[in-house]
Amino acid sequence: MSLLFSPTSIGKLELANRIVIAPMCEYSAEDGLATDWHMIHLGHLALSGAALLFVEATAVEPEGRITPGDLGLWSDDTEAAIGRVVAAVRRYSPIKLGIQLGHAGRKASSEAPWNGGQLIPPAAGGWQGWAPSAVPHNPSEPAPHALDAAGLARIRDAFVASARRAVRLGFDAIELHAAHGYLLHQFLSPLSNRRDDAYGGSLENRMRFPLEVFQALREATPSSLALGVRVSATDWVEGGWDLEQTLVLAQALKESGCEFIDVSSGGVSSQQKIPVGPNYQVPFADEIKRKVGMPTITVGLITQAQQAEDILAKGQADLVALARGMLYDPRWPWHAAAQLGGQVSAPRQYWRSQPRDQKALFGETSFGQR
Repeated sequence: MSLLFSPTSIGKLELANRIVIAPMCEYSAEDGLATDWHMIHLGHLALSGAALLFVEATAVEPEGRITPGDLGLWSDDTEAAIGRVVAAVRRYSPIKLGIQLGHAGRKASSEAPWNGGQLIPPAAGGWQGWAPSAVPHNPSEPAPHALDAAGLARIRDAFVASARRAVRLGFDAIELHAAHGYLLHQFLSPLSNRRDDAYGGSLENRMRFPLEVFQALREATPSSLALGVRVSATDWVEGGWDLEQTLVLAQALKESGCEFIDVSSGGVSSQQKIPVGPNYQVPFADEIKRKVGMPTITVGLITQAQQAEDILAKGQADLVALARGMLYDPRWPWHAAAQLGGQVSAPRQYWRSQPRDQKALFGETSFGQR
């Protein structure tokens, strides 16, 4: 039996297989509101046969958006907009739904990637960035404001409020975004955190705010909801955040009730040097899985069915997440199931698409002619 198509669980959340659709920023919201693009984008991915679909990084306050087009979940209006999409997906797909909650910190107020990604100054319609310290992401950019005690409390409360909205919408999982150089990662990395108070300096202090946010979310969400964290396992910069520190963080998260770790890397420094290639981040997930004993999701240039199967067979991760590969081939799970001898859930409207030599792909189906 294919491991990729075997059932598993994270916390109390049962999953039909081990294929995850990673959160992918679309930069297509309007004032934080999900649009018809999200209905189309998430709707067709929900028919892919994957077990778990994460909604893109979703800002917990307007100032926490990476770009003006970022999705938000900070108001009744933003909740209603994404709720419309969730309801449509629920009507037609059994896929489990997660949402990634985040705050961009000093990387906020940027242009969409297809417009160059540069920082937008307030005079040009942007907004002020917030960070652990007044250290810009790029030396040529204006420095963000360093968060004081009131700012820390505001952002922590914003994460909790967004999590409660996600619960009300019926999401099955929440992933706290502490990777890719955004706010919580900025607290973790000594490259971006230059504080000299209880939230900076030592590893214990740099972990303090991300752990406080996680613990607040765990207290605010039911045990039936799977709660995990996305981390960057290394900054890929000398003297920055690294795997050894990630292992300490993962252990602390496990003790706080974290139920999965989604393992990525990089994003906090423009000086990073990433050796990109197939499976380049898998060893990080492997190390966390072995040393911390928490379910791990691995990501990064995983494009082939046998490649994903081999990762699971070697015990390097518990689930495999695809992003760009799923955009390129939205039926990737179907094709992987055909290759590996697995089965996927598919809508009845598509049953007749099964190749003649793959009649078991969608399980027991029948479709008479008229």
